[in-house]
Amino acid sequence: MTEPDVMELTEDAQALDTPDAATADEPKARPHAQRSYRWTRALIYGLVPAILVVLAGAAGYLKFIDGSARESQLAAEQSVHAASDGTVAMLSYKPDTVEKDLGAARDRLTGSFRDSYWSLINDVVIPGAKQKQVTSVANVAAASSVSATANHAVVLVFVNQAITMGGDAPITTASSVRVTVDKIDNRWLISQFEPV
Repeated sequence: MTEPDVMELTEDAQALDTPDAATADEPKARPHAQRSYRWTRALIYGLVPAILVVLAGAAGYLKFIDGSARESQLAAEQSVHAASDGTVAMLSYKPDTVEKDLGAARDRLTGSFRDSYWSLINDVVIPGAKQKQVTSVANVAAASSVSATANHAVVLVFVNQAITMGGDAPITTASSVRVTVDKIDNRWLISQFEPV
């Protein structure tokens, strides 16, 4: 063998004995890759599901709040309408039809208020309306919801009422009433009627 051949063999042997740069870095890269892999797994199997659960919970809560707000808004609208119509029915009558007029109003009431209203109507209003030929016409100038839930609401009603006795000129009054309504059998009924 010639000297250049021996040198080549020596270089080849050295190359076999010493790891090259890629092989030398491999053992060092492996623990780093394992750590990176562990963190990736922890993120995928731990943190991502936790984030998804939190997001789902937040979405559910926001949907609940939105539904509750819509339910309250609907209850407020319906209760204002019921309180306004009920107030007009309770305070409007003619002498010839007073029993029918106020009897229909009684169907818009509930609880002990219904009984006390009917007692007052029978004892005072009906006899007085017939005897003195009293006509009462009420209208709601404005009404606003004070509070409202799915089954209970309070409404402030501003009422104008014109009362005529016989052939006299009408006497007009303006008043405000705090009307409490309760939802019973899918109907808003007046359970309290308090002048304020």
